[in-house]
Amino acid sequence: MKNRKIKLILLLSVILLCVFTSLNIITSYIKIKKTVEESIANQSLEAAISIASAIDTDTYKKFLEDPQKNDYYWEIRSYLNDARVKTGALFVYTILVDNPEVSKAMIMGLPREHTMSFDIGETCTVPASDVHKAYNGETYVTEVIDDVLHGSYVSVGAPIKDETSEIIGYLGIDISADMLNGIKGKVIKDNIFMFIFNGVLILVVIASFLLLQRWYQKEVAKEVGATEDAYQAEIKTLIASVSSLRHDFTNHIQVLHGLLQLEKTEQAKQYLCSLSKEVQAIKSLQVNIDHPGLSILLQTKKLTAQNHNIDMDFTISQNAFYKIKTTDLIKILSNLIDNAIEAAIELPEGQRKITICCKADETQYDFSVTNTGPNIEDTTYIFKRGFSTKKAGNGKIRGQGLFIVKEIVQKYNGHIAFDSSNYQETTAIVKIPIK
Repeated sequence: MKNRKIKLILLLSVILLCVFTSLNIITSYIKIKKTVEESIANQSLEAAISIASAIDTDTYKKFLEDPQKNDYYWEIRSYLNDARVKTGALFVYTILVDNPEVSKAMIMGLPREHTMSFDIGETCTVPASDVHKAYNGETYVTEVIDDVLHGSYVSVGAPIKDETSEIIGYLGIDISADMLNGIKGKVIKDNIFMFIFNGVLILVVIASFLLLQRWYQKEVAKEVGATEDAYQAEIKTLIASVSSLRHDFTNHIQVLHGLLQLEKTEQAKQYLCSLSKEVQAIKSLQVNIDHPGLSILLQTKKLTAQNHNIDMDFTISQNAFYKIKTTDLIKILSNLIDNAIEAAIELPEGQRKITICCKADETQYDFSVTNTGPNIEDTTYIFKRGFSTKKAGNGKIRGQGLFIVKEIVQKYNGHIAFDSSNYQETTAIVKIPIK
């Protein structure tokens, strides 16, 4: 089932990659095509404005008085043909706009020897919407016009004004669609690297997402595993302690049963009185702490301490200690408390005592574990891996706990120290700044 889900995710990722890459290429192509068309049209419009402003308006007016192929006609036609050659346009011509729907071509800029027939006053193919703009004295740029005779082209128009700024006609320029397509093709070819780069970029983004997702899942699994190991270790200790209590309870019942059979009532009452104190001690195991993991840890350690006749006290702030991972907090305190228990056991029962303090303010967390027991004469090497003041026994590996604690504390830019200046008392102090 898991492999099927992974294959489905990979398939969907490939499909999404193809879709996104295709959309990106299509969008880029359309954008480049539109940009090229607008750029060429604007350049052609600027050329039309320039040509219209330089035309000999007096000569053109005289032609308009008698629209025939006279000297005025040929002079303007020569000027327009020269402009056509220089701009590389399909046609350059003058237009008469005397109504808002249809325009007329007056003089077509072609060589004198050109055999193509263009009549004076021939109807133009400029769309009515653009003719309306010209009728109102505005410039225009058409969409691509499909002409059976001359092919596809884009047409632009600018007004021809005399010295009094009166519009006496329009200057039209037609740009061949073949030229547009050629320029667009060249631009797209020049930008093919961009298309490839965008596709690779999308591929990298998706691959990065998948890798990050996989890394995150591994990290979560690692954290869950570490948390589970920590809790399992404490639960095993708790079960062992409960088993010990059960065993002791059985022994207590047998003793009471024997005393009662022997009719030693007074001794049985005394025995019950001592058991009552132990029951009260078990009730005191309940710890009211906001942090669930810390609560379980301290209850377990207190039960262990009671099994070894160690007096253990807590001072815990009402704080969730959320700036530290639960696994790290448990590793720090469990190792320090275990060391404290081992040290306290070396003293007679009445002298065994451990005090645990967990405090928090606005700037830092303070953790301290104080125990009675033999003093640490030299603290220089206690954090070194493998170093221990205890002798190895029953295959137990020593010298790992404090090394682990120091690594975790340093990860949070904290500080750990030991104070063993008081006689038969040692305090482990951990300070972790709150960022």
